[in-house]
Amino acid sequence: MPFTLLYNLSGKPKTQKLRFVLAKLGLRAREVKREELGQPVGFLAGLDGFQSTEPYEGEGFFDEMLVMCGLADAQIGALLTALRQARVPVALKAVLTEENAGWSSLQLHEELCRERDALEGKAPGDAESASVHGKK
Repeated sequence: MPFTLLYNLSGKPKTQKLRFVLAKLGLRAREVKREELGQPVGFLAGLDGFQSTEPYEGEGFFDEMLVMCGLADAQIGALLTALRQARVPVALKAVLTEENAGWSSLQLHEELCRERDALEGKAPGDAESASVHGKK
């Protein structure tokens, strides 16, 4: 059954809207806890062949992230459209693939940030050297 993994989305005002959108589309949601960030995404998705690792003890990341697991192309399109129409922005979104299933959530987050920065025309390291106002 298709579902989504949610990161850093619990307890926020938009969470209820997000869960409503998911339910309307017949999708379940699973909140990923900080101590699970080191687990392979395939393990978190319940895929065969992935083993649990030690609990993660680091700080993690604070970006909101949504990972779509087992959704058909039409479902992905419907979800993205519904999120846009409901005005429920999620900073980082990914589809679980064979390639990224073995990555930890931390690795997936890092890759999504690199892709976002590339699309925004930022050079690697720009985010670290920018001020809190987004200016150098």
